Amino acid sequence: MTNDTTLQTFEQAIAHRDDEPYRLRLFVTGATPRSTRAIANARRILDAHLPGRYELDVIDLLQQPDAIDALMVIAAPTLVKMLPLPLKRLIGDLSDEEKVLLGLGLPISSEEEAE
Repeated sequence: MTNDTTLQTFEQAIAHRDDEPYRLRLFVTGATPRSTRAIANARRILDAHLPGRYELDVIDLLQQPDAIDALMVIAAPTLVKMLPLPLKRLIGDLSDEEKVLLGLGLPISSEEEAE
């Protein structure tokens, strides 16, 4: 495979990834202030950076304790990016938008870099 072909394949993969839907799970523990903040922050960030391109499942570990085992969740709140691969876990209330974007593999806008 030539370098031109490799570059073209890579560019096609990146272009395809830009419209790939995100599948996420947010694990929380009840209606605590930290859980409520995590849900609000996740929705705000996802609506701003992935409008119409994500599916977010909120899983309350108090109601579904078995859900911990499936994805090895060790703390709550935890946001798990299922798709696109690779699988990523972000722990906390998701208040640091830059860290969330980096964790999800999303670009950080120049406005956010300036802050």
